[in-house]
Amino acid sequence: MQNGTRLAAVDLGSNSFRLEIGQVDHGQIHRTEYLKETVRQGNGLDSARNLTAEAMQRGWDALARFGERLAGFKRSQVRAVATQTLREARNREEFLLRARTILGFGIDVIPGREEARLIYQGVAHMLPHTDASDRERRLVVDIGGRSTEMIIGRALDAELMESYRVGSVAWSMKHFGEGLFTQGAFRAAEVAAKAVLDDALSSYTRDQWDVAYGASGTIGAVGDVLAAAGGEPGLITRDGLDWLVDRLLKAGSTDKLRIDGMREDRKPVIGGGVSVLRAVFDLLDIEEMRVAQGALRHGVLYELLERDESVADMRTATVARLASRFAVDAAQARRVGDTAAALFVQLTPAARGGSPGSRAGRALRKLGWAAQLHEIGTLVSHSDYHKHGAYILDNTDAPGFAVNELHALGQLVLGQRGKLRKLDAALEDETFVTQLLSLRLAVILCHARRDPDPQALHLAALGARAFTIACAPDWAEAYPQSAHLLREEVLAWQKTSNWRVELSGA
Repeated sequence: MQNGTRLAAVDLGSNSFRLEIGQVDHGQIHRTEYLKETVRQGNGLDSARNLTAEAMQRGWDALARFGERLAGFKRSQVRAVATQTLREARNREEFLLRARTILGFGIDVIPGREEARLIYQGVAHMLPHTDASDRERRLVVDIGGRSTEMIIGRALDAELMESYRVGSVAWSMKHFGEGLFTQGAFRAAEVAAKAVLDDALSSYTRDQWDVAYGASGTIGAVGDVLAAAGGEPGLITRDGLDWLVDRLLKAGSTDKLRIDGMREDRKPVIGGGVSVLRAVFDLLDIEEMRVAQGALRHGVLYELLERDESVADMRTATVARLASRFAVDAAQARRVGDTAAALFVQLTPAARGGSPGSRAGRALRKLGWAAQLHEIGTLVSHSDYHKHGAYILDNTDAPGFAVNELHALGQLVLGQRGKLRKLDAALEDETFVTQLLSLRLAVILCHARRDPDPQALHLAALGARAFTIACAPDWAEAYPQSAHLLREEVLAWQKTSNWRVELSGA
């Protein structure tokens, strides 16, 4: 990626939405602009886990302001990610449909462990790079609005990642709902946090890490307050936390809290955040924690840089690992992938070369991933393997992928064979349909598990929502079984309400 290129990351957190804009300079990203909006979507989930209309509107309003600032950015220069609140919200698609339009860019809902990985990347990239620092084993903790992430890593590599459903907004609502600070409330909040975080005891033990770092929201706010009170800048200690709780108890409520270094928008969620932080200190036997400069949004920025065509994309490595773990037939995956790619390029010539800088190129690359994983479900059972494969992709941890990206791959794997009605909603997307047709035809051509004739079929778009398939002369006679499967394929598309496929020469 060229020096001077601007990149932007949008973090749709449970407490705040953030926009970070940076400029590439010899492999580093230097901040040029930062915007933050306190949205508190985390307290906008009702008892049925639906976002309220007011919470959605607050989010849309913030994204409208971000979208105005992002005018002129290319799609490859921007990534927006959403975290725990939108992972939980049952009506998230209602929010996201309008949110993507308002922002002008896609929004990825990322799994908890993927959020943890990106947090670590952000922290690690912003730390000094020396031989000593690259050798240190790091514990990184991020207490967000509705989730807390913990990571152990070394240098730029996250080795252990987990996300827990406990955070500053959720715990403040539950234990400090009236804005009152009492010893009983702190005691109950810490006990409840330890109950959720108890699993961390077995994996994040003191002998597994050398230095503890804290990222973002709650930990940054606590660090600011302790520094303003005369503590060492960028350091949180047990004594400092005890002092802060004492100050909160003396204030008695958020309305009466007057404390240097704390912003007004942090006060309503400080009780819950400090309770979770004290629980983390106690459970993991932490004496002191350094406040990190990096955060989720910085990890997203560096991931954008690494997704440039000149640098290996982590998702490619993840797909390879999944294929290996589920014992995919590598030769067949390559065969289907090459065939599907050739067919897709016939319909979308702009995809030739697979450059991630173009939408067509990105679609071709994702088609390749789907082809590589199209038989992932056979390890469960050969019967209905496409259904098992889709289930696996919808429920696996896959570093580098967002929830919606994995679901889209799963839909391609599900749709590689059989009836198309199961994909009705996805069939409204022309790019998806082109990917799907290419994959289904490739599976047919490679059904005998041998390389097909590369000149066997010629595909073309036939006006709106229609395709033609022309078979090479004498091909149908040479491959009668494949020709039969092609005729069955045409019948399958005839049963959809929106798409038509015509076949000649078979």
